[in-house]
Amino acid sequence: MVDAAVVSASRLCKAYGKASALQGVDLVVQRGTMHGLIGPDGAGKSTLMKIIAGVLQFDSGSVSVFGDAITSERTAEPLKSRMGLMPQGLGQNLYPDLSIEENVDFLARLRGVDEGTLASRKAHLLDLTRLSAFRTRPVRNLSGGMKQKLGLVCTLIHQPELIILDEPTTGVDPVSRRDFWAILDQLVAEQQLTILVSTAYMDEASHFAVAALMWNGKVMASGVPAALAASLGATVVSIRVDDPAAVMAMLGTRLGTMRRRGAWVQIVVQQSDATKAADAVRAAVPAAQIKELVTSDPDLEDLFIAKGEAGSAALDLPPTTSAAPAGRIAIKADKLTRTFGAFRAVDNVSFEVRAGEIFGLLGANGAGKTTVIKMLTGMIPQTGGTGEVAGADMAEASALIKQRIGYMSQAFSLYLELTVAENLRLFAAIYCVPRQTRAARIADVVSLCEIGGIDHTIAGSLPMGQRQRLALACALIHQPDVLFLDEPTSGVDPIGRMRFWDILYALARRDHVALLVTTHYMTEAEQCDHICLMYAGRIVADATPDVLKTDLAQRDGLPFEFAVDHRQKAVSALRKAGFASAALAGTGVRLIDKDAGTLPARLAKALQPAGLTATALRERPITMEDVFVQTVTQLEVAAKLPAP
Repeated sequence: MVDAAVVSASRLCKAYGKASALQGVDLVVQRGTMHGLIGPDGAGKSTLMKIIAGVLQFDSGSVSVFGDAITSERTAEPLKSRMGLMPQGLGQNLYPDLSIEENVDFLARLRGVDEGTLASRKAHLLDLTRLSAFRTRPVRNLSGGMKQKLGLVCTLIHQPELIILDEPTTGVDPVSRRDFWAILDQLVAEQQLTILVSTAYMDEASHFAVAALMWNGKVMASGVPAALAASLGATVVSIRVDDPAAVMAMLGTRLGTMRRRGAWVQIVVQQSDATKAADAVRAAVPAAQIKELVTSDPDLEDLFIAKGEAGSAALDLPPTTSAAPAGRIAIKADKLTRTFGAFRAVDNVSFEVRAGEIFGLLGANGAGKTTVIKMLTGMIPQTGGTGEVAGADMAEASALIKQRIGYMSQAFSLYLELTVAENLRLFAAIYCVPRQTRAARIADVVSLCEIGGIDHTIAGSLPMGQRQRLALACALIHQPDVLFLDEPTSGVDPIGRMRFWDILYALARRDHVALLVTTHYMTEAEQCDHICLMYAGRIVADATPDVLKTDLAQRDGLPFEFAVDHRQKAVSALRKAGFASAALAGTGVRLIDKDAGTLPARLAKALQPAGLTATALRERPITMEDVFVQTVTQLEVAAKLPAP
């Protein structure tokens, strides 16, 4: 009898000098399943995957793949032909100057794929990932989502039995993320492929047969995602209120962990009975405050926060108000345009950001967001249009603008070999903070960003959450009027993101700093005062999150979720029947529809040919992810382009 375990690890330990990366990790990955590792940067996910792939030695414990023990690089070598490894980072296993097809052909030759089977295998994989129409496009001109799908094709080209994917969707927009996971689900269902994949996005756990939550080199919990979330014994009660900050201040920690989602406050009430949990919230919050109340089951993010917060003190920040003040205009873009040769990256973009406002600039990879920021900060010149930042013309006063703004780029842009204190002193000098006030200013940003007690720690050794708070502190050292944040929390764990956004609220509401933020976390988009959504260099939506949701409801309808056996099969059947928005969500299927009255009958008719039945159908609140995905996918269809 063949052992169903493709990977088996026991009490695995690995250290880099004095830093422990893995501390007694146990892991079993069954054949023909998708097994997920979930956790922040520095949790040990990449180290564990590299050991399993046979490219990194471990200190103690044991690991076997396909039933064969890996004890050295020599013992791992014969197994590598049966595995595929996709490293962390957009396009890390690709060659930017080669085209899509040239990359596939090159990797196929390296893997020894014979010419007789390469053509048909390549055609199948490019069709599966919808990259066939872009065969001749150079990798350097691909969006992040396209790079990751091409990376997957190159990982699969030699038909491995096990593929190891290290955070393949970090930094990828929601539409491309959804597409990527649909491909993986299809590979597991149709080819019984075994997949070990890591992610920092907790909402992706629904795709896993088994999920392991990792933190500081240990597995905090492992099991079926739905069962793990249910083990919390809680109910999430979401209330829509006029003043979320006031409600959160009033409740404190009496009922449980809280998160703000725009006008909504989500409370994880330690009560598994949804009715009792809702009653507890109603008893604690004045009825006049609650405009709407919805209950839902907890997810893995709720579990992660509950476990992680036990050892984490809350940030001690001054109280902030909820509403963005109607301050002066801090950023103004007027018909900004930027071309690179024949390619128009930004096309007549106009918007305004006021002091004290949190402004979200959203869009798919390659939409033009970072190019807009680089023009406004004076890093690159515009081709057309004008812009003002902190009262200065971006084209004529770039030096002055740089003194009035703070900027956090997509990548950690500080000096990794310097300590925390050395980075802070260096940036204080770069920004010409007066010597007589420098120590006091450093103390202020250290307190605000909660990075005290780590002065002598090398920046490169910090966990991602602390790195990003250090980067924010350096960006704030000169007390800027405007702060640009380009995907500042990518790869940061949920607790770190919550803390980071607490700081942003304090900056906006207390200090009246204008914030322009880009993010692929749609839960963060919910917290912005205003949103501009970009597509192909243009702004295609411009309003508050609530208005964008209302517009979606009027245009396309409301979200509904239901349970069904064989979810992937159900999504395929629904899309064939015209339900274009059908997608996997949680443990069920989610779609958007305008006619709730006839929906049950239409679902039954659409699923009947596949022998499936929808159960537990219920309406759900609209999210910013619904807005993003619906808007972008409809634009792709209108442009008659294959979704990249």
